[in-house]
Amino acid sequence: MNRTYAVETYGCQMNVHDSERIAGLLDEAGFIPVEPGKQADIVVFNTCAVRENADNKLYGNLSFLAPIKKANPNMQIAVGGCLAQKDQATILKKAPYVDVVFGTHNVGSLPVLLERARIEEESQIEILESLEHFPSTLPARRLSAFSSWVSVSVGCNNTCTFCIVPTLRGIEKDRSAIDILSEVRALVDQGVIEITLLGQNVNAYGVDFGDRSAFANLLKECGKVDGLERVRFMSPHPRDFTDDVIEAMATTANVMPHLHMPLQSGSNSILQSMRRSYRTDRYLGIIDRVRTAMPHAAITTDIIVGFPGETESDFQATMDLCTQARFAAAYTYQYSKRPGTLAASMPDQVSAEVVGERYTRLHNHQQAISLSVNEEAVGRNFKVLVGDYEGRRDEAQERMTGRSEDFRLVHFSNSIEARPGDEVEVSITQASAHYLIGTPGKVRATRGGDAHAARTAEKKSAATLLGMPTLKV
Repeated sequence: MNRTYAVETYGCQMNVHDSERIAGLLDEAGFIPVEPGKQADIVVFNTCAVRENADNKLYGNLSFLAPIKKANPNMQIAVGGCLAQKDQATILKKAPYVDVVFGTHNVGSLPVLLERARIEEESQIEILESLEHFPSTLPARRLSAFSSWVSVSVGCNNTCTFCIVPTLRGIEKDRSAIDILSEVRALVDQGVIEITLLGQNVNAYGVDFGDRSAFANLLKECGKVDGLERVRFMSPHPRDFTDDVIEAMATTANVMPHLHMPLQSGSNSILQSMRRSYRTDRYLGIIDRVRTAMPHAAITTDIIVGFPGETESDFQATMDLCTQARFAAAYTYQYSKRPGTLAASMPDQVSAEVVGERYTRLHNHQQAISLSVNEEAVGRNFKVLVGDYEGRRDEAQERMTGRSEDFRLVHFSNSIEARPGDEVEVSITQASAHYLIGTPGKVRATRGGDAHAARTAEKKSAATLLGMPTLKV
């Protein structure tokens, strides 16, 4: 009987995409996904090293698995991702029963390492210090039948003082546009209608081969792919954000009117300490130009609260910028000291109490702004792509959920015949800080809906053949 696997993911969208590749590799090696509620024979943790809670979560889960592993020595545990790249020796010291530790640059080695660990009955560590080539050919088990990630680059050339990712993922390496567009077309042939272009600094794409217009041109080329309905990207850096990207967003029909651009702080002195290489006037100028070109574009951001040296005045500057920018949403984080970063050894570390109090104030402030922005949508119609894993409360509340073109979460009655992957026109009647509620209207069946239906039928057929209970999707 085939051994089963489970992949647990922490961190960013790059990690989510890497986990799809890990699952694809395990599928190719003959393993099968574990049924919900069952214990997997192979558990893979794809880790993050950006914040301390990711460490705690990993080691907590490893401790939970220790007695299960002791009772079943044939079970295997693997730890990969950024934390594995950083703390390879620490992981085995804290959890010597882990079978495989692999890094960000050698995801493709996992099946071989698992087999070697099984045969040699000894933990395997393989951490490459740099990426030898872009991993374009790795298989993937996509979470969605109609929406997919496409990496345009890996690594980062920035030196932000709070971030250890460039150390762990290496310098930026770009894929050729031919490879990217070939993958996009192949995905569209499989029923994908929405792609998100990914990179640690996605709009720096082209730096590897000296073409500053490469990302804008890539967006325009995606606009020529027949059958591709929605194109998104994340996350850009304000330093590299150029007007030709705004022009490409505004003139390419399938590029969505949503920009997620990390701010990190509204204080110029803190931005300087962070080595963010832009100041607030540049950031606000980009937002103004985006909104001039696309008046209904939604802007979202990331903000760090409590960076070393942040004064009350610095924090107030962040609050004021949020007021001015009117973000649809801001993902706010309490600064977390990470060993190996310059910020960890900076003087004037802000106390946890002050950081927590500022975080609460900023969160409440942004909630009010988000609510106000969303209330402006009441009375408008949105084209909503029905999601396949947006929220598990939807069935109980007799509703469906999806994303608007500007990436807002929209709930509506399930009284219509629509499948995940179909597009529904929704008239917005209510707003909250986190989502919109509306009345569904016209439904447009899409190739994405066909792809989701086909995958669902395939899962049900496989469950029947294996004598397993049919799983809901």
